[in-house]
Amino acid sequence: MKQKIDRRTFVKQSAMLSSSLCLAPTVMSAIGFNENEPQAKPVSLHWLEDGKAKRISGVTWGVPWHRGQVKKSTDFCIKDTSGGQVPVQTWPLGYWPDSSLKWTAHAIGAGEKIQGMSLIAGEKSLYDSALSVSENEENISINTGLISCTVNKRGNVLISSVRRNGREVLKEGRLVMLRQNDSDSGGGNLITDKFLGEMEQVAVEQQGPVRTVIKLEGKHAAPGKDAWLPFVVRLYFYAHSESVRIMHTVIYDGDENKDFIKGLGFTFSVPMKDALHDRHIRFAGEEDGVFGEAVRGLTGLRRDPGSAIREAQLSGKKTPSLSEFPENVASRLDYIPAFGDYTLSQTHPDAFEIRKRTKAGQGWLKSGFGRRAPGTGYLGGPSGGVAFGIRNFWQSYPAQLDIRNAHTDTGEVTLWLWAPDAPVMDLRFYHDGMGQDTYAKQLEGLEITYEDYEPGFGTPKGIARTSEMALWILPETPEREKFSGIADQVQTPPVITVSPDYMQKTKVFGRTWSLPDRSTPVGRKIEDNLDRYFGIYRDQADQHRWYGFWDYGDFMHSYDADRHVWRYDVGGFAWDNSELSTDIWLWLYFLRTGKADVFRMAEAMTRHTGEVDVHHLGPYAPLGSRHNVQHWGCSAKQLRISTAANRRYYYYLTADERVGDLMDEQINAVDTLVKIQPTRKVTDKKVWESHDPNWVHVGFGTDWGAIAAAWLTAWERTEYKEIKTRLLNSMKTIAAQPKGFFSGGSKMNLATGEFEKVSHNRASASHLSAVFGLAEICMELVELVDMPAFEKAWLQYCEFYNAGAAAQREALGNALGRLNLGQAHSRLTAFAAFRKKDKELARRAWDEFTGGRAGYKLKAPKIQVIDGPEVLRPVAEAPVSTNATAQWGLAAIQCMALAGEYLKE
Repeated sequence: MKQKIDRRTFVKQSAMLSSSLCLAPTVMSAIGFNENEPQAKPVSLHWLEDGKAKRISGVTWGVPWHRGQVKKSTDFCIKDTSGGQVPVQTWPLGYWPDSSLKWTAHAIGAGEKIQGMSLIAGEKSLYDSALSVSENEENISINTGLISCTVNKRGNVLISSVRRNGREVLKEGRLVMLRQNDSDSGGGNLITDKFLGEMEQVAVEQQGPVRTVIKLEGKHAAPGKDAWLPFVVRLYFYAHSESVRIMHTVIYDGDENKDFIKGLGFTFSVPMKDALHDRHIRFAGEEDGVFGEAVRGLTGLRRDPGSAIREAQLSGKKTPSLSEFPENVASRLDYIPAFGDYTLSQTHPDAFEIRKRTKAGQGWLKSGFGRRAPGTGYLGGPSGGVAFGIRNFWQSYPAQLDIRNAHTDTGEVTLWLWAPDAPVMDLRFYHDGMGQDTYAKQLEGLEITYEDYEPGFGTPKGIARTSEMALWILPETPEREKFSGIADQVQTPPVITVSPDYMQKTKVFGRTWSLPDRSTPVGRKIEDNLDRYFGIYRDQADQHRWYGFWDYGDFMHSYDADRHVWRYDVGGFAWDNSELSTDIWLWLYFLRTGKADVFRMAEAMTRHTGEVDVHHLGPYAPLGSRHNVQHWGCSAKQLRISTAANRRYYYYLTADERVGDLMDEQINAVDTLVKIQPTRKVTDKKVWESHDPNWVHVGFGTDWGAIAAAWLTAWERTEYKEIKTRLLNSMKTIAAQPKGFFSGGSKMNLATGEFEKVSHNRASASHLSAVFGLAEICMELVELVDMPAFEKAWLQYCEFYNAGAAAQREALGNALGRLNLGQAHSRLTAFAAFRKKDKELARRAWDEFTGGRAGYKLKAPKIQVIDGPEVLRPVAEAPVSTNATAQWGLAAIQCMALAGEYLKE
């Protein structure tokens, strides 16, 4: 009987392992180590960006370690350049096969932004007692040393109250969602229902001296309506911090034909204590600009209150007492309108609007306009208030910030992740199927538009979206410079990292990348083109507005040079959805360069491709969707898109819990292949159909590559023996196939991970097998696991994929036929050359790379500007395709790492 790995048990074990090192490192048992191994040296830490903020509100990051150097029982501390300690919280993220620490996570609390920090292994950290947590049956209380927050365990009020200096500054924090029964253009009787997030499960996910994480799960509910739209919210608290970070995930589980989301967000109340003229509104604008007004303005009046009063109000300070006001102003304050309602609305990526009104039922005034708002606001006064913001505000449009009733005793703020000002969220499929009711017709459609359509498969059911918000509980209205710094932290949260040189030396991701090397003419061309291709895509994202709630982070697949646009409306040529490892290209490029703009682009892609391109519930969960006009539209639901191989870089660099969830989902993802086979339309059903649910046909390429990535990552994170066993069993039984990886695929025992030995003896290969993470995962496994038979099988695949018909016949018994992506596979040849120390193979790898088959030559891409009546607006275009760029980038990076020394020849 199949022994399915229980996800809750796995996650619980993972959490226990994480918290044990964080809270009591010395009680963990040491593993045997070679005492002659060099001990870990201090690791220099640096900020990814300088940023505008002088203070940070707390930060978490990951650090890699050399194999065998750092025991589980090791203590850690952080020192600055003067030798002073910065309190740090530490927990394990991953282990080497010998149980030494491979990755550790670290968190520091709020404070001045310290430059020149070093992480020391083997010394205890200074203890910080500022952060405390208490819990009872009704709620959880967190005190950071500056603010105290009460989180409820049931009901629809997530955050009951937040206080600073004993004063309640925020209360009744709720999730809110507006559902409309039809699209805005439906022409029928539109009905809007309001739902609130109802909690089902609340837990302290992590508790430590510097960082605490509260996880809340539930659904949106309304009286008399079925609860729907599941949510996962994490609240992050750091020692000495005045802010709360909110990670917000929703999973769409409605009927896209009738469940139209009109608004989605987080709302809370702000008790208003100050006089109306001392109540301040702030919105961050462009280029450090700030919109700053008071509920009751004292500037521009017919009677002047005086410069001291005007300047105090403008700067957010408490104005002098009324006795110091001129009598002709003080006696008429009630006749100055008090504006209680404000809205900042960004309904598309190139324009925002600010408007205000006195109260509901009165007309709106246009108050300000701009292009791209950072998405941060403030409501409060000299006695305290709340700054609030949505990350990627304009990039993830439509978004909106609402302030209501600021003229009353209780103001209300709503951070709209989907703006009510915008049209409804319409997730319906974009065409009616066009009669494609059989596989034969669907394959014909694939031939003309590259779209793999199948009725019922283009559903958004199960797709997710994760957004980040932040709250600052402030003792007074912030000075404009500080407010600008808060807005900067919302948009660009501080990140700590290590140098590319140190990262590369640890070999935590195998030998899949090296540092940039311009020591040879060819090397210079390669490095220059790596920079150019990244720059092209960075600029194309902005030029063609690859933005939006469901789109931000993804690239388009192919360009239409006739229309001078990306093929946004042509079947499988539209959104890329990780096709041919775009994610991995960006992450390896970041690892070797350390560039901040690369990290931010890769981060946005990881968020998008792990959430939107994957079904997290429903019949297709947890598979991903192949490229399409709509991210979820393709009927090819496959492991190659949902693969943990695309997520693990960001997870290890940031210790992000949500990405950890996404990788956990993939542990048993192979089970879904029993019902949803990726090759069902083009292969005989007898090949993959199984009458035993404990066995399923798995391809040794894109399928097993994703399975191996999930199991390897889970084994690294938890040392869970069952997962390790399944992974090793699968490796052994691939190696035992008559032609190894060239055997194509076989039936896997889901309980053990073992493959059935195939009966045929013919070698075959698919050009797609190795280009969705398989190459990178196998390169790691060969160096991590001492399994000569597996290494032999993988090196055979690496050497003979591009070897030519004669060599293939001699080694494999038959030629493999005409194979695509020759340049992409040059990195496999280079890996075989590296492991076998074969100079001729290394030279062949460079010939394959520079030959450019199904890729690019070394010539720099030519960029030309198209303007005038040929286009809507001037565009810069280059002869690129995302498939070719991603694979060229990976081949360039890996050939440089594995065979770079032969460039001189």
